[in-house]
Amino acid sequence: MADEINKVVILGSGPAGYTAALYTARANLQPLLIEGNAPGGQLTITTEVENYPGFEHGIQGPEMMEVFRRQVERFGTRFMAGDVTGVKLGKRPFELDVEGEIVKAETLIVSTGASAKLLNIESEKRLMGYGVSACATCDGAFFKEKEALVVGGGDTAMEEATFLTRFCTKVTIVHRRDTLRASKIMQDRARKNPKIGFIWDSAIEEIFGDPKNGVTGARLKNLKTGATSEVKTDAVFVAIGHQPNTAIFKGQLEMDDVGYLKVRPGSTYTNIEGVFAAGDVADSVYRQAVTAAGTGCMAAIDAERWLESHSDHA
Repeated sequence: MADEINKVVILGSGPAGYTAALYTARANLQPLLIEGNAPGGQLTITTEVENYPGFEHGIQGPEMMEVFRRQVERFGTRFMAGDVTGVKLGKRPFELDVEGEIVKAETLIVSTGASAKLLNIESEKRLMGYGVSACATCDGAFFKEKEALVVGGGDTAMEEATFLTRFCTKVTIVHRRDTLRASKIMQDRARKNPKIGFIWDSAIEEIFGDPKNGVTGARLKNLKTGATSEVKTDAVFVAIGHQPNTAIFKGQLEMDDVGYLKVRPGSTYTNIEGVFAAGDVADSVYRQAVTAAGTGCMAAIDAERWLESHSDHA
């Protein structure tokens, strides 16, 4: 494979990567999709997906990614397992080191996604998708007339809490400090909402419940006094931010302070000709499966047109 120059290499196997593969495969560009070691992306830690068009009765996240994979395979997408451990984007063809194997590419679509920052406690992992979530927009509707905790103190936490009040009877924000990091407008909106309460100086030590019955409560620890307490809740939404998976591109692709890749407005073009970014890796705002898929389509079309216009010296 080291000598072969691929027209299109796609990094990442979430909705953005698979959609880019679908479009480039149907354009007869024989894309190579490097799946990483966690194929399917964030949707593999999601249970029910009800907000993706075309699945009227909803679908399990992992099953949805299987459907995507079979569809792109049908059109001739090639797959490679493993993580990309290094990239050279200084000249074309680009060179990618996939766990020791060199892969060459004329164009590169980066759709490595972002990872939700989590609490890293065992009960959170066990109940993820069963009452624990990192996305209120995705899962809020499952908790009509229920109570929820939101962990965090920034704009994301305030947005998630405010959104959840459309469904929940009560939303409690749990924050490690006694002041919020959120912008004043978001703080004010949350404080004025009669359904939103606050628990200060506290962290979640354990989440109670089981996959069959969902979340039933949580044990909190006051970080100033060391005292623990138990609260009843039907859901825990972790809203402490996301980390785009872009570390290997540092110093080569332009990114913001957090690490989201910068793209030319209205396109998926990065600062390097022939490299395109799609999905959550370049989106700190929407972070939905459907928007990721949309930018995956854009990246495929951008790459196809770029290849066409550079075919004379490809």
